[in-house]
Amino acid sequence: MTSQRYIALLRGINVGRAKRVAMADLRTLVADLGYTDVRSLLNSGNIVFGAGDIDPLAAAAAIEEAMVIKLGVAARVMVLSGEDLAAVLAENTLLPLAADHARLLVFVLPDAAARAAIAHLCERDWGEGALAIGQRAAYVWCPDGVLDSPCAAALGKQLGDTTTSRNWNTLCKLYALCAEAAPASGA
Repeated sequence: MTSQRYIALLRGINVGRAKRVAMADLRTLVADLGYTDVRSLLNSGNIVFGAGDIDPLAAAAAIEEAMVIKLGVAARVMVLSGEDLAAVLAENTLLPLAADHARLLVFVLPDAAARAAIAHLCERDWGEGALAIGQRAAYVWCPDGVLDSPCAAALGKQLGDTTTSRNWNTLCKLYALCAEAAPASGA
C-alpha cells in the first residue's frame, strides 16, 4: 500500500485559554490511530501525516473522537489530502492583491453546500478587502488585519464551525511539510 500525505486542520485549538492541546500529545494521538510520520506545525492544530488511501471524512471523525476520549477536547477536524491542499493553493485568485500573506485567509470548505451558501457574499463590496471562492476554499484578503475584516467576520458567521481558516503563510508551510515528509517514490 502506497502512503499518501494528509493534512488535519483542527478548529479552535490553543486559541486563548480554551481547548489547550500540547502538540506532542496530538502527534501521539494521531500516530496511535495508525497514521505514520506524524508532524505538527505551529501550536494551533496543524498536523501532517501519512496513510494509505483513506477517506478524509472518516479520518477527521476518528481524530475528533480520539481527541474527546483521550484528551477531553472537542474540536472540529478537517482532513485534506496533499493533492487537495495543492488544489486549494492553486485556485487562489487573490494572491496578486495580498501584500502581506499573514492577512490572506483561506477558509477550507467542507462541501459544495457550504460553497453555495456563501456565494452571495461575492456580490458585496468589501472595500479594500476582497473575497474569492474556489472549489474547496474561500479566500479573503484582509488589508486592515484579520480581526478588523468584515468579510472574514461575515464568512465566519455564515459558515459557523463547519469550517476552519488558516493564513496563506501557514498553508504554504503545511504544503512544504507535506512534500518534505512524503516518502521517496519507488521506495
